[in-house]
Amino acid sequence: MTVPVFDGHNDAVLRLWKGGAQDLAARFARSEAGHIDLEKARRGGMKGGFFALFAPPEGEFVMPTFEPPYDEPLPGPLEQSAALKMIVEQAAVLVVLERAGALKICRSRGEIEAAMAAGQMAVLMHLEGAEPIDADLLALDVLYAAGLRSLGPVWSRPNIFGHGVPFRYPSDPDTGPGLSEAGKRLVGRCAELGMIVDTSHLTFKGFLDVGEAGVPLVATHSNAHTVSPGARNLTDDQLRMIGQTGGMAGLNFGTMFLRADGRMQAEGCMDAALRHLDHMIALAGEDHVGLGSDFDGAPMPAELASAGELPVLVGAMRAHGYGEALIAGITHQNWLNFIGRTLG
Repeated sequence: MTVPVFDGHNDAVLRLWKGGAQDLAARFARSEAGHIDLEKARRGGMKGGFFALFAPPEGEFVMPTFEPPYDEPLPGPLEQSAALKMIVEQAAVLVVLERAGALKICRSRGEIEAAMAAGQMAVLMHLEGAEPIDADLLALDVLYAAGLRSLGPVWSRPNIFGHGVPFRYPSDPDTGPGLSEAGKRLVGRCAELGMIVDTSHLTFKGFLDVGEAGVPLVATHSNAHTVSPGARNLTDDQLRMIGQTGGMAGLNFGTMFLRADGRMQAEGCMDAALRHLDHMIALAGEDHVGLGSDFDGAPMPAELASAGELPVLVGAMRAHGYGEALIAGITHQNWLNFIGRTLG
């Protein structure tokens, strides 16, 4: 029997949005190039996850080649109204797919479990980078009403709320300032609403600022810096704090974040993934580690080319000596438990 997976991060919505408004249901049902579609999800046991909305940089943004050592320049700030337009359009992608019966936008653990039981893709709407939100936070309330339940204050570029870590290897995440006063108000409002605050891509100082707000520390798609010393990965102290606050860390499948040498090469990543999981579990605790694939947002390992190959990772965990209860926790139960504690 295929082990169910609830994933902490993917960029499938961005891929669909870039393809235009036509034939969304058909393109989500089956895609040639995408990492996630309904056919692959059924094959791999993916039942749902955090589906990110993300406003890409204006103009042509070329993904770095990740040839270590690297320190890639960040895209400039994005204007709020332009970002909001893109995010509303991406939220509409989910609404259209929900109306077509292809998925269910969920706002609680109960809704997620009901969707999974009904055979629907259970979607938790997530915002990666708060550029579409104004300093008065009015747009946040509107997006919350539309179903948004998880938010990362920054992607890598700076915005009015804080600073992200650069694409840099080797480097720790202590690369710049933390949250601005507006960022602290944003996190406070998220706490009032009961939303999840994602620290992936935040600087170390920003991570501490989120912790001081009293919310659980969550990094939906970040790995162990000790195993792969890039700026986007979590230090041992961060992993300990995630466990201590009852938060979550999700294993990112992106090859350059898995490999000890920081390269994009697809080979040799499964052993690295297990080393990350071992380290994350040892420091955060086995109840506070899940998956955060970054499907449709990063280059994947050769063995994990899409959601359809998720059983390969499950098999690798078994061969590594993980028991069935631990595997169930990592693949879905820990995220569901956390969502239940946070969202209800």
